[in-house]
Amino acid sequence: MRILLTFPMLAFTLLMAAATAAQSTLPPPPDVAAPPAGAAKTPSGLASRVLSPGSGKTHPTKIDLVTVNYTGWTTDGKMFDSSVVRGQPATFPLDRVIAGWTEGVQLMVTGEKRRFWIPEALAYKGQREPKGLLVFDVELISFVESPTQAPPDVKAPPADAKRTPSGLAYKRLREGTGGRHPKPSSEVTVNYSGWTTDGKLFDSSVVRGQPVTFGLDGVIPGWTEGLQLMFEGEKTRFWIPEKLAYKGQSPPYGLLVFDVELIKIQ
Repeated sequence: MRILLTFPMLAFTLLMAAATAAQSTLPPPPDVAAPPAGAAKTPSGLASRVLSPGSGKTHPTKIDLVTVNYTGWTTDGKMFDSSVVRGQPATFPLDRVIAGWTEGVQLMVTGEKRRFWIPEALAYKGQREPKGLLVFDVELISFVESPTQAPPDVKAPPADAKRTPSGLAYKRLREGTGGRHPKPSSEVTVNYSGWTTDGKLFDSSVVRGQPVTFGLDGVIPGWTEGLQLMFEGEKTRFWIPEKLAYKGQSPPYGLLVFDVELIKIQ
């Protein structure tokens, strides 16, 4: 595998999962028809009620990448989508979903579960199904700063970055927990984001919400060398010169910057 040169920024929306709903459904909450008297309401018309408090202290911003579990119903009690039923939490940038989600999830902290009543004007605006007021139970599992925001040192390695004889520069962002390094032929699973030095994000498994697995001898030389310096659980920023990347033969050109989390050595 070769690290992707470009990728389309996914136009995240909350889509109906008809096949999922056909296989299994969750019963609607007793207040699915309308917000109860005790629900909190915002000026936009969004109503919500905390079902269980979270343990976090901070709230996501509108551009953060959030991981959630959720179930959605129409006011007649019909479930139309559920990550809970699919058994797979959803990860997406918070500014890429319906307006009610963008506003509502910013009210939450990690670990919190909240019920939202989202008016049509903050959902699909009558332009597609499901129409009308929508009800969602949402659990905020985690959130991280969006990789669409380039790191502050994207233009060049800082003074405290380490350098190898090949010209690779790197800085450890988080210590690992494993006790071994990958070998040149190891298969690894990683999450990563990559930027050009002008701050443009050109590839990100984080945005796609799916780590990637590949042989370390099948990627650009800067990755092959750099990941051998890491332990499992470690997160490192690499500044990879063009000669260790795509060698000017294809975009992206020039120095590339990657944040890489080594999840597992196979």
